[in-house]
Amino acid sequence: MTQRDEHAGEEELGRARQRWHRDTYLKTVARTPEQLAEFATSSMPVKELYTALDAQGGDYLQDVGFPGEYPFTRGIQPTMYRGRYWTMRQYAGFGAPAESNERFKYLLQQGQTGLSVAFDLPTQLGYDSTDPRSLGEVGKVGVAIDSLRDMETMFQGIPLDQVSTSMTINAPAAVLLLMYQAVGEQQGVAPEKLNGTVQNDVLKEYVARGLYIFPPRPTIRLTADLIQYSAQVMPRWNSISVSGYHLREAGATAVQEMAFTLCNAITYVEAVLARGVPVDEFAPQVSWIFNTYSNFFEEVAKYRALRRLWARLVKERWGATNPRSMMLRTHTQTGGSTLTAQQPENNIVRAALQALAATLGGVQSMALSCYDEALSIPTEEAQRIALRTQQIIAYETGAIDTIDPLAGSYFVEHLTNELERLALEEMRVIEDMGGSVTAIEGGYMQRQIADASYRWQREVEEGKRVIVGVNQFTEGEARPTAIFRPDPQAVKEQRRSLEAVKLERDSVKVQERLVALERAALGSENVMPYLLEAVKAYATIGEVCDLLRRVWGEYVAPATV
Repeated sequence: MTQRDEHAGEEELGRARQRWHRDTYLKTVARTPEQLAEFATSSMPVKELYTALDAQGGDYLQDVGFPGEYPFTRGIQPTMYRGRYWTMRQYAGFGAPAESNERFKYLLQQGQTGLSVAFDLPTQLGYDSTDPRSLGEVGKVGVAIDSLRDMETMFQGIPLDQVSTSMTINAPAAVLLLMYQAVGEQQGVAPEKLNGTVQNDVLKEYVARGLYIFPPRPTIRLTADLIQYSAQVMPRWNSISVSGYHLREAGATAVQEMAFTLCNAITYVEAVLARGVPVDEFAPQVSWIFNTYSNFFEEVAKYRALRRLWARLVKERWGATNPRSMMLRTHTQTGGSTLTAQQPENNIVRAALQALAATLGGVQSMALSCYDEALSIPTEEAQRIALRTQQIIAYETGAIDTIDPLAGSYFVEHLTNELERLALEEMRVIEDMGGSVTAIEGGYMQRQIADASYRWQREVEEGKRVIVGVNQFTEGEARPTAIFRPDPQAVKEQRRSLEAVKLERDSVKVQERLVALERAALGSENVMPYLLEAVKAYATIGEVCDLLRRVWGEYVAPATV
């Protein structure tokens, strides 16, 4: 077919589309109005029908291509799930380390293929369990880790050379990673054989969660220290998991989730490049976590667009030549904030559909938010159902039989292109400001997400957005649901254990190593080797982070109103 013939065909299809809209569609709508005044994803309006005209533009080989090849739109592996399932990694951790150890072993026995550690708020903020600021929060939303002794207990009987571990920890990520390395060495596992991920993405904490410690600039230094150290010492370890998940949980649209996360990644990469480390030496260790929400097709398209965006950015902006540097390898967790306390069993269906969207979008690792998470941390039953949901999708649905099965859908290809275009527009706005740090310090990202969250909530309250069991199809009296609570005795034992560690360790050695760490933090050296020595001497997370607070200061958030 010549270009003239192709153009004539497009014109003919366009005229036919207009005729259908005028003579068939609008006449039907006049008789029977549609259910909503407008249909939309989180980021854009949705038309009543998509045709080949909406999926056009660009060159197939350059823009879509084949799985395992640049620009990786259709997936980062040539065989995708035909060769290997995604890692099934339920998010878990609570109470004292011994309790979390039992839950991890239970999940591994149920067929889980990786571990994902949730830490309590004091640990995430760099406080010891005995600190007055930790009162009432020890072990509540995750496991309490005070010293290397706790990490030893949490992974007792779990061979670290046979399991991949993801740790959702940010401001004190370096401390927790080095504790994990030290436990591996105790087990006889060399650092270069450890496999897993540490989140280490603090920029999104300033935007979405507030679990930061230090100001942004020293935080980026510490993040870059960890990335550089991992490239040199732990080559199989993902040194950062740049997170869109928490931005989405805070209310961001899909486009904001994409754009803000990619801008944060740019900041981290350029901080490491500024040290003279070539991009191909560390970019293969950059990983991601995104949120899979309920707008099914938008979520599928989001992952396709993200892969293409990152591949082009790494290749064209930083000159990467290693294909692994260009691969966006991502974990996903289904939308926690989409879960409802009302009729919580409905959350099983929500998570299943979100997980299917993530599968069709081509993610590498997955956790489902459990049906009871709107009420408490998950029970064993809820964790088992979430894991079985993943297994049913993998083994029973046929979703893995062919690669990128929704490719070629007019709607999905249009969404992929539009999400990429809109994300690039938002990224240019932030880069014109001077980048993520400037945008965060000025409150721009925070305001944008707050506005999007407000619009969404207003639509729910006005009934424009239906939430089953909340604003429609409600029931009178709520049915009882089993709620899990950590053992309060275990929390008391955690404090006693910390006191025992401080009595048993060599206090002189601890102080010597903390002094060495302080000198490094005041200078420009990579602090990771000094942190490792302090950790091995059983310095606590509170002692380490308090020292760095004195050196680097603490962050105070700007007003965003």
